[in-house]
Amino acid sequence: MKYMEKRMIKSLFFDIDGTLVSFKTHEIPQSTVEALTMAKENGVGVYISTGRPIPIITNLGAIEHLIDGYVTTNGALCFIGNKTICCNAIPPEDVAALITRADADDFACIVVGERDISVYNYKDVVADVFLKEINVKGMDHMPPVEQVLAEQRILQLTPFVGSDYEKQLMHDMPHCISGRWHPAFTDITAATAGKDNGMKSVVEYLGINLGETMAFGDGGNDISIIKAAGIGVAMGNAGNDVKAVADYVTTSVDDDGVRNALKHFGVI
Repeated sequence: MKYMEKRMIKSLFFDIDGTLVSFKTHEIPQSTVEALTMAKENGVGVYISTGRPIPIITNLGAIEHLIDGYVTTNGALCFIGNKTICCNAIPPEDVAALITRADADDFACIVVGERDISVYNYKDVVADVFLKEINVKGMDHMPPVEQVLAEQRILQLTPFVGSDYEKQLMHDMPHCISGRWHPAFTDITAATAGKDNGMKSVVEYLGINLGETMAFGDGGNDISIIKAAGIGVAMGNAGNDVKAVADYVTTSVDDDGVRNALKHFGVI
């Protein structure tokens, strides 16, 4: 737990699913829209920090005009406007190790390239979780996965495996880290990625101090950025592991959690 002295917050970093966007309504609460509008009026920057790659960041329409930059794909690709701040690809040997495992043990894996996403060894669980449960859009017209693997650097792999198998898998991928925010799958990126490193790259580019940041999240892949930010906020609907590392636990996304935390710390 960091010492919580009074500080000026200059930049806010928000996870999407379960933080900005409700899992229940698949929308951004109006209180969040109003709170971010007020923060912007107060001169505070608004940044996204998500596990989603660019093609499936489709649910931020209500606040898109307020966003200053993006930490996407769990920190593998970060940008402000047309300026790429960082791009961290998974080493080819680690990609190959996962594909070998997927073939041997017959599980599905979402493959995120620099430009496109696709699915290796498709299973119904992909649609059940991503399309029906999380309401992901933008996966209708995906190129062949073999094409993505052959022609693009791979930024993220999302295997649909349990947490016990995940531990075995990561032994075969020594240059990678994983972040789980759903029981059905985990997100794997290069060890040089991570939401924390993505935020640090953006902060360095902006020329501000890490202590002037506030990060919000609810899932396991948010732990690193919550720990690294000047103030780390866990949503009320977050897992206990996330709450344990946060400086402050706000109410849930459906109970005005973002607005309440921003008011608590005097950002709005």
